Amino acid sequence: MDKYGLIGFPLGHSFSRRFFTEKFAREGIDAVYENYEIAEAEQLLEVVRDNPGLRGLNCTIPHKQAIIPLLDELSEEAREIGAVNVIRIRRDAEGRTILKGFNTDVIGFTESIKPLLSPNHHKALVLGTGGASRSICYGLTKLGLEWQVVSRKKRPGVLCYEELVPDLIKEHTVIVNCSPVGMFPHVDEAPLLPYESIGKEHILFDLIYNPEETLFLQKGAQRGATVKNGLEMLHLQAIAGWEIWNEE
Repeated sequence: MDKYGLIGFPLGHSFSRRFFTEKFAREGIDAVYENYEIAEAEQLLEVVRDNPGLRGLNCTIPHKQAIIPLLDELSEEAREIGAVNVIRIRRDAEGRTILKGFNTDVIGFTESIKPLLSPNHHKALVLGTGGASRSICYGLTKLGLEWQVVSRKKRPGVLCYEELVPDLIKEHTVIVNCSPVGMFPHVDEAPLLPYESIGKEHILFDLIYNPEETLFLQKGAQRGATVKNGLEMLHLQAIAGWEIWNEE
């Protein structure tokens, strides 16, 4: 039986195991999907060694960047982004394991937000600086949008939240939350934005999907903005990962 799984820490919030277990049952696929909660990225090699039936892994926070030195190959997108969320596992004739990293977050994000975009959407704010943020910035560039990263700490090329004055918010009509702020159980938290400057021309996209509508999205909707969570993005990137694992 083929095996697939997810590495990350912690994994209590993950949807991947349920998604693939239901897919296997629905489509009659003889496979199993397991969670491998690892605190250190280096434990990836132990997971692969101890599970010879593994054909592929998803990777989530906090390991999307840290696992890269452990991989044998990278796709072009994963190399450019500097973050991996899908690992394909192959074994050659001599039994050697070959790990190749991919990034399907870009596919999931661009296909999910594309229907919401209109010609007046030129600039975006990307909240957060982790591996997911890198993927979103890459995707925004592919969609033809300029972007600016925002973090809690000021550093070269990165804005801090205190600098998000009303005029800047009005200029950047796409705002993407890549940070964990607002994720269950901290549902009463939201990124520190001047929400009064958000209007109906804005799109607020939150990678978080639990809760279904974060306080960030609620505040945007109250101002007339178009809002969307990250659930469809997750489905799309998961399907893309499945295709990668099973391509010849």
